[in-house]
Amino acid sequence: MSDRESLLTLKLMDALYIEAMVLADEARSYFESGRFNEDSDEDHLLAVSFSCESLKVTTRLMHCIAWLLSQKALHSGELNDGEAWNHSRALGHAAPTDQKVVDRFPEEAREIFRSSEELFERLQRLSARLDQEVVDESAVQGMVRQLQSVF
Repeated sequence: MSDRESLLTLKLMDALYIEAMVLADEARSYFESGRFNEDSDEDHLLAVSFSCESLKVTTRLMHCIAWLLSQKALHSGELNDGEAWNHSRALGHAAPTDQKVVDRFPEEAREIFRSSEELFERLQRLSARLDQEVVDESAVQGMVRQLQSVF
């Protein structure tokens, strides 16, 4: 088992993928339900802010799901290392939540926003560690090639 596989096991990938899908479903359900309007003041600016922040959550979660699917494809052999580490398959950038705005949202909405950011941040840390392992592995392979060429 490679360092990469020990860091991101199939069990961990599946757990993170399920977490992301459940959170995406919870967010979709909440966004479509109209509960935000029922639970907050009739502030039109706040409603527009909610729409903007909801798009950030959706984008953040889609980045998470796409990245996890790429990692699963790499793990199963559907992608090779070169394809998996292509920038188009990177976790990507997601705009941060405007915390001052979100603090004015009902608790259920705040929890969805907080959970999506926490998941994204965990995947960012994991992705950075995986990227570093790829760099370290390449450096070691380069040194081995140099040694082989000398002998």
